[in-house]
Amino acid sequence: MRAVVIGNGSINDYGYIKSKIRADDFIICADGGYNHAVRLGVKPDVIIGDFDSAEGYEGAENVIRYPTRKDYTDGELAVEYALERGCDGVVLLAMTGDRADHTITDILLLAKCENGVLIDDNNEIYMLKTRVEIEGRKGDTVSIVPINGDLEGIVTEGLEYPLRGETLYFGKSRGVSNVMTADRCAVTAEKGIALVIKVRRV
Repeated sequence: MRAVVIGNGSINDYGYIKSKIRADDFIICADGGYNHAVRLGVKPDVIIGDFDSAEGYEGAENVIRYPTRKDYTDGELAVEYALERGCDGVVLLAMTGDRADHTITDILLLAKCENGVLIDDNNEIYMLKTRVEIEGRKGDTVSIVPINGDLEGIVTEGLEYPLRGETLYFGKSRGVSNVMTADRCAVTAEKGIALVIKVRRV
């Protein structure tokens, strides 16, 4: 079962974001993500949070309430709930926006997920631990950004500027703006962690 976590971040293109939700997804709203769910026309399976931003949720089923003073964000609580239910994939929607602190924290929630992706209006973000495979279109931009020290032993498939057992160094920009040469690409690494970001091409 795949979980979709809808946060309280920004959505501009609701049609595009809705296209990322499947009929059989388990929908978890993190507090104000419920407002987005209403606009997307999807019914959440559960709503989690301290409810300082959700509107009109009172009649909803399966509401899990947390105190306002807590150690974890509503987004993290929602991801933990998905993992506790044994979901084998997690899609994070509306988890980026004006709050840089929340955006960075929500992106790093991908570290908890074996098969996770964060999708916003402009990007698909994956966390590379060993291997990431990405579907897209020829010409799509893909960047590899080390986040936990150097990324070593990198091998890419389906990218215009290939890497063959090389290293991308933490704090350096060499991995930015590669280009897909087919409708699928892959990145593997022997050591390190990185964000792999596919930029949406409209």
